Amino acid sequence: MATFSNVRELVTRVTGLDSDSHDAQTPNEPQTPNESQTSSEEQTPSEEQTPSEEQTPNEARTQSQPAETQSQSVETQPRPAVTDGGVAQSGGAGGSSGPGQGESSLRDRLEERVGEDFVESSPFWLPPFLLVGLFVYGAVVWNVVISLTDYEGFADPNYGQLDFDMYVRAFTSSEVITAGVNTLLLLVGFTLVALALGLFIAILVDRNIRFENTFRTIYLLPMSLSFVVTAQFWLWMYDFDGVVNSLLGLFGLGPFAFIGNQSLVLWAVVFALVWQFSGYTMVVYLAALRAIPTDHFEAARVDGASVVKMYWRVIVPQLKSATVSASVVLMVFALKAFDFLFALVGGYRPPNGADILATKMVREAFQNQNWAYGSAIAIILFVMALSVIGPYLYYEYKNDNL
Repeated sequence: MATFSNVRELVTRVTGLDSDSHDAQTPNEPQTPNESQTSSEEQTPSEEQTPSEEQTPNEARTQSQPAETQSQSVETQPRPAVTDGGVAQSGGAGGSSGPGQGESSLRDRLEERVGEDFVESSPFWLPPFLLVGLFVYGAVVWNVVISLTDYEGFADPNYGQLDFDMYVRAFTSSEVITAGVNTLLLLVGFTLVALALGLFIAILVDRNIRFENTFRTIYLLPMSLSFVVTAQFWLWMYDFDGVVNSLLGLFGLGPFAFIGNQSLVLWAVVFALVWQFSGYTMVVYLAALRAIPTDHFEAARVDGASVVKMYWRVIVPQLKSATVSASVVLMVFALKAFDFLFALVGGYRPPNGADILATKMVREAFQNQNWAYGSAIAIILFVMALSVIGPYLYYEYKNDNL
């Protein structure tokens, strides 16, 4: 019965509201102010709005704000983590994490520091990096340690007493000083002559001569030969009955003992190395010349500059990067010319005029078994190589090429 009365009351209320709205929308029956006031004052309690009925937007927003505030406060509170035993633990930084979480956090930190690509590519670059670090740089460090001992012969080295006696012995030895001077002469003379000859050939090839590809291949061919082949080739050329003495004999000169003469053997070695590496410098300079815009050549011709002035004042200054790169490669090859001299003279002992630090180091270590002394000379040679490569790397870094 209570349900039936509630339904009846709801139907009566809805019917009354519809009739009131219909009367308000009828234009033919306007209400006077007194009637409207009387009708608004005489409302039964059942006609008042309950909280569940229609509300204005402001009232609805006001009522929803406390609930939203309460939900936000609940979300900000950390939820305790429940273990298998039912004991609640805090999920903060002090909580314990499993092995999987530790690996993932370590990976995330690495990716934040060095980048995601760096971490993902580590299986490809990490193994060769470790191998090079062990067998190259590790060997250099071990060689430094050996040079501080008195290791010689087949006895075990004594690492308990490390000193610089071998370096003092090397810097006070006349043979080492002579070998160092010969190394510098070979390095400077070979590099300058190879650069000048390579630039000259590159300019000639760049002038759009006929059979350009053929000449370029001929000039570059010696670069493909090893030091041993080049040494044997020029050993035959420098013979008393060889090609060089035969050509000099046409002008009434010679014959000369190029390999046996101490004053000629070093320059004979320089000439042979220049013959082998001038093609390399030619290719480097030719690539740099082809990269220069043709507008520079045309502007120099319009200004009336001759070919010599055009190349000397306009083109050659733009070949700075090519010159630096080729110089570093040539100087490194000059420092490691041991195999060329060994194949040229057939032993560890070249003539005094051609004895360089590389041959002196190998002779002391493997012929005289002075391992510590040979290691000290090797470290001196290593420092010379770093003095060549270090400024080049700094130059490339300043130019944003590294």
